[in-house]
Parts: sequence; C-alpha cells; structure tokens
Amino acid sequence: MLYSLAGGGTLCGVAALVLLIVSTATDFWMQYRYSGSSANQGLWRFCINHKCHAHTITVAFWDATRAFMLLAVLSCFAGVVLGLSAFTNGTKNRRVRTGGIALVLSGFLALLALAIYTGVTVTFFGKRFLDWRFSWSYIIGWVAIILAFAAGVFQLCAYQRTTAEPAPTNNADS
Repeated sequence: MLYSLAGGGTLCGVAALVLLIVSTATDFWMQYRYSGSSANQGLWRFCINHKCHAHTITVAFWDATRAFMLLAVLSCFAGVVLGLSAFTNGTKNRRVRTGGIALVLSGFLALLALAIYTGVTVTFFGKRFLDWRFSWSYIIGWVAIILAFAAGVFQLCAYQRTTAEPAPTNNADS
C-alpha cells in the first residue's frame, strides 16, 4: 500500500512535469483574430500569419508568469527525483515527504502563474479583441496543476502512513 501511494505520486509527478514543460515551452496560450487573420500569444513569443516574434515589450505580468512557471517546473522536477530516490531507500525515508512538499509547491507556483495570466488576459485582451480564446497549452497547464497537487498529496499520504505504522518486532517464535 505504501509503495502504491508513493508510486502513484511519482507517476502523477512525472505526468505533471511533462505537461508543465509542454505548456511552458509552447507559443499557444491564447488565440485571437488580428486584422482578419489568426494570431497566437504565448509566454515567450507571439505568432501572426505563421511568423513568430519574440515579445519585445517587457511587462511585469509576462515576467511573473514566466518566472512562476519555470519555478513550478524546477520544483516538480525536484519532487519527482526525490520520489524516485525514495524507492531505493524505502518509503520511510524523509525524501518522500520532501518530494510531496516540492510537488505541492509546484502546483501552487503554477496556479499563481496561471492566475496572473488569466486575470491580465481577461481584463486586457477581453476588451481589446472580440474573438479570442485560451489555447490547448494553457489548458494543459491547468491539468498539470491538478496532477502536481495529486502527486504531492499521494507522496505526503505515503509518508504519513509510514510514520503512523508501528515498527515490526523481531520476536523469535518458539
């Protein structure tokens, strides 16, 4: 049971890590119509008519969103590594708890990033462009948040379960 919780947490953590990397690296967080053609807005670049350009304007919400997403990826990576290393030393190791905390922190950091991005996008682009929507990479980011939180909870439950169980006694049966 304990290895199942820790393994489930590690598996969810790996899935969250992959989805966080994909959602952070893509250029399609938002799609909208721009002068009759479609355009894509991402964290690092924007694309208009199949030509992508780097963001030239440094705005605080872009920097905050990028920073929180990168910190979420790093924290998720640390949680996965700690979760995997717990299998070599047993689930009673404190690495399981630390990995669970790192995974929950990863979910929280990604949640902050997406909350900032959502608030600014709805306020700014919602008034400026009539035909826009969030894209698939943005939605993948939300799925990654759910998986990161679930992974952290599984890891923390595995650690809690190991500390709650009494140690087996080595009585020789006669």
